Amino acid sequence: MDAWRVEHDLLGDKMVPSDAYYGVQTVRAMENFVVSNIPISQFPFFIQALGYIKKATALANLEYQILDPAVAKAIIEACDEIIGGKLHDQFPVDAIQGGAGTSTNMNANEVIANRALEIMGKKRGEYKIVHPNNHVNLSQSTNDVYPTSIRLAAAWMLNALLDELESFKQSLEEKGREFHDVLKMGRTQLQDAIPMTLGQEFIAWAESVGEDIERMRIAQTLLYEINMGATAIGTGLNAPKGYAEVVTRHLALLTGLPLVPSRNLIKATQDSGGFIELSGVLKRIAAKVSKICNDLRLLSSGPRAGINEINLPPMQPGSSIMPGKVNPVIPEVVNQVAFDVIGNDLAITLAAEAGQLELNVMEPLIAFKLFTSINNLTNVLHILTNRCITGITANKERCREMVENSIGLVTALVPVLGYELCSEIAKKAQKTEGSVYRIVLEEGYLSEEDLTRILSPESMLCI
Repeated sequence: MDAWRVEHDLLGDKMVPSDAYYGVQTVRAMENFVVSNIPISQFPFFIQALGYIKKATALANLEYQILDPAVAKAIIEACDEIIGGKLHDQFPVDAIQGGAGTSTNMNANEVIANRALEIMGKKRGEYKIVHPNNHVNLSQSTNDVYPTSIRLAAAWMLNALLDELESFKQSLEEKGREFHDVLKMGRTQLQDAIPMTLGQEFIAWAESVGEDIERMRIAQTLLYEINMGATAIGTGLNAPKGYAEVVTRHLALLTGLPLVPSRNLIKATQDSGGFIELSGVLKRIAAKVSKICNDLRLLSSGPRAGINEINLPPMQPGSSIMPGKVNPVIPEVVNQVAFDVIGNDLAITLAAEAGQLELNVMEPLIAFKLFTSINNLTNVLHILTNRCITGITANKERCREMVENSIGLVTALVPVLGYELCSEIAKKAQKTEGSVYRIVLEEGYLSEEDLTRILSPESMLCI
C-alpha cells in the first residue's frame, strides 16, 4: 500500500499520509501553525462538539432534502464515532491558529468525509462521493460552526468545574463545623483584630465559594445561545430559509442542552461578550480561591516561628538542604494556577476586543485560553480539596493562647467594661507586655467565670 495519497485544494496538490483521515487543508495547517504544540485533540469535549454539530447539520440537511440520504447516513455514523471518542487522534491542528478556526472546521470536515467514505465502502480521498465542503460542511461556515463548538465544549467542561467547586465548598463547611469551638484571633491588615472561631473562618470561605457557584451557573447559561445557520457573517447565505431554527432544534435534542438560536445572527457572529463574561467569572473564582490559599499558608506558617494555628497535611519533603522542612505545596500550586487563569482572562479580553467588523478572527486564542482555564481550575480544585482541605487539623491550644495574649482581645470587652477602661487596659498591656486576659483578672475587672463566658465560642458565633 502506498504511504501517501495526493489531494488537491485551492493552492494546489499536497501529499497526505494514506492512513490519515484528515486531508490536504489539515496538512497545510499542521505546517503553518507550529505554535503551542497542543493539538485540538487535547480538548475532547471540543472534538465531540464538532461531531455533534456536523451530525445535527446532516440531519437538518436531510430534513430539507438537500443531502443524499446515503451520504447523510454515512456522515451521521462517522459523527457518532467521533462523539463516542474515536478518531480524536486525527485532529492534529494546533489550538492556536490563524484563519478564525477554519483549520479546525476543515479538519473535522475531512475526517468525517473520509470516515464516511470508508463506511460506504470507498477509499479515503474519493471526494466526488463525499466531499468535505460540499457535503459535510453543507449549509455551514466556519464562522457558525467554530464559535458554537466552543460554546458546547465550554458548557460541558463547566459541569466538572461546578462539581469540584461544590466539593470544595462542602469540605470547607465540614471543617467549619469541626472547628466550631476553636477560639482564635481574627486579623485585619495582618494585625490582631478581635476574637472569632476557626469554624467561622472556614464557613466564611465556604459562603464565598457558594457565591461563585451561583455566578458560574449564570455564566453557563450564556453559552446556550448559538449562531448556527448564520454561515459566513450572519445573513444565512447558502443555507435554507429557517435553517437556524431547524439545526438548533436538532443540536439541542442531540446534546440535551437548552440551546436557542441567537435573535440576531449577525450580532452573534461577531460578538464575544459571552466568552468575556465567562472568563471574568473564572478570574473571580481564581482570585478568591487563591486568597483562601494565601490564608491557609499564613495560618499554617511556622511551625515554631509562625502563626501555626492550623496544620496542613504534609505532602512531600520541602527542602533539598533543610531537614524536616515541609512546605504548603498544595496552596502554592493553586496560587500559580490562579495567576495563569487571571492572565488568560486578559488574553481573552484582548482577543475579544480585537474582533473587526463581522467576525472575530481571534476566537482560536479565546477557545484555547478558556479551555485551559476551565481544565486547570477543575484539576487544581480537586487537588486542593482532597489533598489539603480534608486533612487540615487545628492547633486548639495555640489558637487559645494567642487570643489570651493578644491586645485585640480588649475589643470584645468594650460592651462590658466601656471604651475608656478598655483603652487603659490596652495601654497597660502594651507597656508591660502583659496579657489583657491576665490584667483583667488581676485588676478584678471581671471574674474568670465572666471573662470565660464573654470569650466563649458561643459568644463569638453571635457576632
